[in-house]
Amino acid sequence: MYGFHAVSTRLKMAPQTLLEVLFDPARRDARMRSFLAKVEEAGRPMVECDDARLSKLSGGPRHQGVVARVAPLPARHSLDEIMEEVESAKLDAPLVLALDGVTDPHNLGACLRVADGAGAQAVVAPVDHAAGINATVAKVASGAAESVPYLMVTNLARSLNELKERGIRIIGTSDDAEQTLYDIDLSGPVALVLGAEGPGMRPVTRKACDELVRIPMAGAVESLNVSVAAAVCLYEARRQRLAKLPD
Repeated sequence: MYGFHAVSTRLKMAPQTLLEVLFDPARRDARMRSFLAKVEEAGRPMVECDDARLSKLSGGPRHQGVVARVAPLPARHSLDEIMEEVESAKLDAPLVLALDGVTDPHNLGACLRVADGAGAQAVVAPVDHAAGINATVAKVASGAAESVPYLMVTNLARSLNELKERGIRIIGTSDDAEQTLYDIDLSGPVALVLGAEGPGMRPVTRKACDELVRIPMAGAVESLNVSVAAAVCLYEARRQRLAKLPD
């Protein structure tokens, strides 16, 4: 794991999983000093390390002078457990992001970051043909890989049907849908389903959707990057929910 956001979030949420924090002693700015003070306060081991080794460990130069060796987080809750917690809390209607066939770790990291910002309670993806959490995902997610449950399920269509049984509408996105994102009510319990760029959702996933919507495109391009599309969809849901709050 590398970068200030990713390592700081892990330090805040699960400090015991930080096995070793490697840092560049040549970087002495206020941000680094503040970060190291928090690591020291948490009692985690710190090791000075030159830039070349940090780059090798992180797979590139974008480590910001910070790399951490980490233990795996405890296993994520099941989707059922998460939905039960959401329903019992009665703070907000369930909002789930489902990703079908998103294999690029940069896209996954950006989707997790958007999901966290928009208040989604979980991101769901199939075990096969989907990116898992790795150092690149954690870096791009800027801490959201730690705060938003990412659940990889054996059968995505079956999981969507289980959400239906809980009264959650399954809204898929497709370029050929008749209605647009802005034509439907997203203020209630909703799972938004996005497919990979190019092929989109698989037919079995599309069949599991209650409705299909498209994002209206006014320019020359035909579609958006999946993480941008996720942002548009999730924040439209958030906008509608905020609009229904009492003054």
